[in-house]
This record gives sequence, structure tokens and C-alpha cells, in this order.
Amino acid sequence: MNWHLIQSGFSTGQFNMEFDYQLALNCKEDDAYFRLYRWKPFCISIGANQNFSDVNLIKAEEDGIDVVKRPTGGRAILHAEELTYSVIIPLSYSLTPKEIYYKTSIALIKGLSLYNPALSKAELEPSQPYFPSVVNSPTGLICFASTAKNEVKFHGRKLIGSAQRKMQNTVLQHGSILCGDFHKKLPDYLALNQQQKENLKKELSEKTIEIESIVNKRVDYERLSECIIIGFENEFKIDFIDTTIKSTI
Repeated sequence: MNWHLIQSGFSTGQFNMEFDYQLALNCKEDDAYFRLYRWKPFCISIGANQNFSDVNLIKAEEDGIDVVKRPTGGRAILHAEELTYSVIIPLSYSLTPKEIYYKTSIALIKGLSLYNPALSKAELEPSQPYFPSVVNSPTGLICFASTAKNEVKFHGRKLIGSAQRKMQNTVLQHGSILCGDFHKKLPDYLALNQQQKENLKKELSEKTIEIESIVNKRVDYERLSECIIIGFENEFKIDFIDTTIKSTI
């Protein structure tokens, strides 16, 4: 299996989601990909089964924030001060989607631990919430308001949110490693009344945490990327072929 590393830097929401989707769609049996990227401008992504009407598109446009639909499931995320990853693995790799999800989360924790010892206390969520009840509540509009099994937490609060989709012969998974707290502004851009927005802001503050709050300093994104890459190589026992690209926006 040829493992390709892609560090594509800053791109628009449309580019980032289309890039992941096309990688998964065209992935060959002997190729796998691990990609790290960021967002410019900041972007709200909604899950494949979510409606754009859940977002106040006028306010997002006024504030210069993209809105895009992900090819994976899950709920809305405000991509801002974060490092985003994607992993594309053919089913010929002999790992089930659940195993890919688990191993990827472990790899991310290993990378976080390398970045700062304080992050070694990150752990996996052991249980799965009952999503039908979550989705039908205002909280259900937001990805980071609930934690799925094997997502990464720190002291009970969500640090990394991930979503996965099984395609024909490929698994696509991507997720957000929270670095700063701008993601907590997401409720301001949802089609909700003011009280609902305030309730969701409180819930996000209680249920999420970001690297900068844990280590009490600004994130060095370049070094964080290096550590995450090493963690992934160590967990999957691979050596990457660096196919880094720089996108134009």
C-alpha cells in the first residue's frame, strides 16, 4: 500500500470538500491518503443529510464566512481556528470502517501527545449517543454538541470531531482538531431564535475544549501538523510518500 501525505494549506470550503471527495472517488486499491488542511475564509460545513436552511446564509455572507455541504454525515461545524485532517483508505486495506475510525483517533491522540505532554490525557469516547433524539433537538444542529463513540475528548469535553462515509470501495473520514475557540460562534449563524442560540453557546462552552485552552498558548500549526503526521505513521506503521500541494484561492 502506498500512503500519500498531502498538506494543502489554506483553501476555500468548496475546494476542501471537493478535494476530499475526489480523492475518495478516484482512490486506487494500492493507494491511501492522509491530508492536513485549513480554511480561508472561515467556513461552516453541514452534513450530507443536513439542509442549508439550518444556516442563516445572509449573515454568513455578510461576515465573509463560506457555507458548504460535506460529503460525509454529521452536523454543522464552523471551521476556523482548527487543523483539519482527512484519511482515504480503500477497503482492500483489510480494515473495517469502525477499525479505521478507531485507529485514526488513536493516531491523533499520539500526535497530540507529541505536540504537548498535557494533551496525553486525551481519550476516546466509550459510548455512542442515541442520535435520533439528538438530531431532533436544537443541539442536533451542531456537530460539537455531542460526542460519538471513539471521538477524541479531553477531560470529558470534545476536542476532535470526525465524520466518515463508506463509498463504493473506499472509506473517507475527515475531522476537525480544535485549536482556538472561534468555533463557539457557530450558533450566531444558525436559523434559531436568540434564546436557542444562547443555550447552544453555553452547551458548546461546556462540551468542547481546544488546544490553546489546554496548553495556555497559541498553537504552532506547523509543529502540530508534524506531530500529527508522526502519530499517524506510528499507529498505522507506515512511511508517507510526501505529495504536498499548495492550493490557490
